[in-house]
Order: sequence, then structure tokens, then C-alpha cells
Amino acid sequence: MAIVKKYPAKVIAIHSSIESVYTLEFESLDKPFKYAPGQFLHLAIDCDYDGSGQWPESRCFSMKSNPDEETIKITYSLKGIFTKQMKQSLKVGSEVWLKLPYGDLFTQYHNKTNTVFIAGGTGITPFLSLFTHVSFINYINPKIYLGFRSKEHNIYQPELDSMCNSHSFIKIYYEDKDGILDIQNITDENCLDSSYFISGPPAMIKAFKQTLMLNGVDSMNIITDNWE
Repeated sequence: MAIVKKYPAKVIAIHSSIESVYTLEFESLDKPFKYAPGQFLHLAIDCDYDGSGQWPESRCFSMKSNPDEETIKITYSLKGIFTKQMKQSLKVGSEVWLKLPYGDLFTQYHNKTNTVFIAGGTGITPFLSLFTHVSFINYINPKIYLGFRSKEHNIYQPELDSMCNSHSFIKIYYEDKDGILDIQNITDENCLDSSYFISGPPAMIKAFKQTLMLNGVDSMNIITDNWE
């Protein structure tokens, strides 16, 4: 199990190409970041925290960067008190505290042949940390299904274009043109003994897991990113 560490860090870039969705990039002000694909961090923006004492208020975010990168990138939607505070207080040059790594999304046992990845919206972020990492080469015939509200909301195409497995099968659905992801169709297109990874809104995760199980997929083969 990875040892969780605290990292003083600095915001070095902020990107926002669509309303209310932001990508932050952090560099460590101390030791290099250490984590595995699919893991997440705790972000604290309390400027009075000095690294000792009780950990301040924080929020969890998946890392969409991969472990070979020197910096960490997260993407968040503007909803709730904490993210509104982030939007108001974080600028390029702002110093924060990160605590990581957490989670075992891809270190759990799973079948790496015909693996199915299903993500809705910003739920794609933990998958990107694997898709762009050299370890993704170990997946044979992976199937990837992605759903976004519109083409404009697919701000992740550069990472998808740099995927480390050129033999990946990818289907992208834009709700305004194609409708929402259809879990029944996805089930019909894949093997019941495949491992299924699901990441997205809690309601989507719950409904998709139920449908997979009703179709005969063993619950042990359904792995969800639902730490929220």
C-alpha cells in the first residue's frame, strides 16, 4: 500500500474552455509526486496551514495526469461551496497543500483482456491517468465508452490522442446528438466475463452496475470510481 504524504504545491496553470469546468495544474514545492494511475488526492486551500497539526478542510479530486509527469492535473466542475472557493481564491502562483495518494482503482485484481471502461463527463479523469501511462500497453483489446453533454464538453481529446495503447477501441457519445450512454448496448457488445470500470455521476454508476449484474456480469468484475 502506498504511503500517503503531504505536498506543498503551487498552481502553475488554470485552463477553462467551457463554462464552469476548470483544469488546474500543480507543481510540487518539495519532493516529487508519487502515485499510481487511477488514484486521487485531497486538496486543501487553507492559506494558514503550515503542514503540521490537523489537516484542514479539503476535497477529493481524481488525478488525470499520469505518474510519469512531473506535475499533477485535476479537472473539476463548479458545484458546491468548496469548488466555488477554489474558483474565487486559486490563481496562477497560489500555494496549496495536496495529500496523496489514495485509492486502488486499477491495482485491484481485474482482467486486462477485453477490459471495458465507461465514463460520463468529468468521470473520465481517473481513466486518463491510465490511458496516457505506459502501463496501458498491458491491456489487450480494451473497449472505451465515453459520454459528454456536447462536443464542446469533450475537453479531453488531446489526452485521448496521446493514449499509450494504439489498439484501443473508443466510442464517444455526445448527448445533444447521440443521446446518453446506453449500458444495455454496451453490455450486448462485450463479454460477460470482462472487467468493467465505471466512473461518473453516482446515479449513473448505480444504474449501470445494476444493469450489468442483471445481465449476468459478476459483481466482482464491476469496479467503480465512486469515492465521492
